[in-house]
Amino acid sequence: MKLAATEETLMQHLWTLETAYMKDLLDAYDDPKPATTTVATLLKRLIDKGAVAYRERGSTREYYALISREAYFANHVNGLIKNFFNNSAAQFASFFTKETNLSADELTELRRLIDEQIDRKKP
Repeated sequence: MKLAATEETLMQHLWTLETAYMKDLLDAYDDPKPATTTVATLLKRLIDKGAVAYRERGSTREYYALISREAYFANHVNGLIKNFFNNSAAQFASFFTKETNLSADELTELRRLIDEQIDRKKP
């Protein structure tokens, strides 16, 4: 699922809030806040994409995400690996470790996480 930047921003607010009414979503934005109609349009697009749903609560709607932040992010990262790194996680890891300013401690932590996953996948 591909979301526009404005849709991602709204999803970030919804993921943080877990469930939200229109007022809650508007309050989550920094000033200058978007118009109610803008947020309503974004919500409609997200509903159409299957990312958001709502429950009727009287005359209002309580919105909630249908896709978790983790699932969306995993999909995004997998797309990056496929499209920019020839579907090679090793190429991605090489780029990530060389092109970011990770400290020795952060690299050690990455190695620990990778070793942990290797141990889990051993028969």
